[in-house]
Amino acid sequence: MANVVVVGAQWGDEGKGKIVDWLSERADVVVRFQGGHNAGHTLVIGHNTYKLSLLPSGVVRPGKLAVIGNGVVVDPWALIAEIDKLASQNVTINADNLRVAENATLILPLHRELDQLREDAAGASKIGTTGRGIGPAYEDKVGRRAIRLQDLATLPTLGPKVERILVHHNALRRGLNQPEISHDKLMADLSDIAPKVLPFMDVTWDLLDKAYRQGKRILFEGAQGALLDIDHGTYPFVTSSNTVAAQAATGSGMGPRAVGYVLGIAKAYTTRVGSGPFPTELADAIGEKLGERGHEFGTVTGRKRRCGWFDAVLVRQVAKVSGIDGIALTKLDVLDGFETLRICVGYHLNGKRLDRLPAGAHEQDQVVPIYEDFEGWSQSTRGARSWAELPAQAVKYVRRVEELIECPVTLLSTSPERDDTILMKDPFLG
Repeated sequence: MANVVVVGAQWGDEGKGKIVDWLSERADVVVRFQGGHNAGHTLVIGHNTYKLSLLPSGVVRPGKLAVIGNGVVVDPWALIAEIDKLASQNVTINADNLRVAENATLILPLHRELDQLREDAAGASKIGTTGRGIGPAYEDKVGRRAIRLQDLATLPTLGPKVERILVHHNALRRGLNQPEISHDKLMADLSDIAPKVLPFMDVTWDLLDKAYRQGKRILFEGAQGALLDIDHGTYPFVTSSNTVAAQAATGSGMGPRAVGYVLGIAKAYTTRVGSGPFPTELADAIGEKLGERGHEFGTVTGRKRRCGWFDAVLVRQVAKVSGIDGIALTKLDVLDGFETLRICVGYHLNGKRLDRLPAGAHEQDQVVPIYEDFEGWSQSTRGARSWAELPAQAVKYVRRVEELIECPVTLLSTSPERDDTILMKDPFLG
């Protein structure tokens, strides 16, 4: 059995929640390996709907172990709030089914404040951050001044670390005409939250290594999408972590050989939240129709998503950069009833054709999509659970997508319901 990594193959919001839940039923361990509580996913199980931000999807299923890896930046207050919210939905979360890496970086109140202050000050140059402190926390991690979960276990010795992080942040706050943060206030906040989160702390790299050696099936759950990767995404309109599949190894503490099969998730069209380039965006009635039919609003922020045609250039590029073995194509049913569909097969830039998205922000903003028109279908695909139930043109559309992205579609989702899924290849079988 292969372990499976799930990554978004676009700008996030690809429908990972349903796919991860579908896979988590067959996994033993579900691991979050990057990001924070800025990217949400919705799980629909029977008549219950769960909206998760930080917790791995496996926590809502009995008998599964959920792990928040070292690559995640953890807001301990948000974590406890999410646990409490699930408790109100009769989901019990304790140290038996949730472990958090001892070396995970913490998001502090000062990170949230700085995130919002800088975004407000940016004006027209806003990145589109959710303001939850993700970026500033990663900055402190790389700057070697972060407070980590394990530090909460030794609060009496934490003084010098608190002083180090406050020297940096108070200088920034002075520059933004904001009052400084006191040492005592931060220590009080940490002292208050410590006993609530420390019961979940563990040496997760060792825990996962033991699970791997015992032959348990591990599902690595990525947040956001590969086009938001700090290195390979549409920089600077990206997140502050690596969102490609290779991060599953680094962000969990497991070796790369343990990663196994990489499943990329892509919508049958394209969406994006916030600022940044979007070559196939449709600022017209068709874009509105895609958004309405696809219910395109952010799980965490509620922000309206920008919508456009499927961009095969981008998904092909992501498949190569992230080492994707197969694609789960979601929301095919949203395309039902369109007389003509369009797929982006290349770009024009300054009179030249490109078969990739350039790395520069200016060039990314200037590319003009080259479209291939495709005949749509009038029949409904919603709820289809086999190829035989799909209209012939829908099958042709999927096959053409496979050709253009140079990667097989191994799973097809035809509605938000978890069982409305057509499986061509089981990722856990490699």
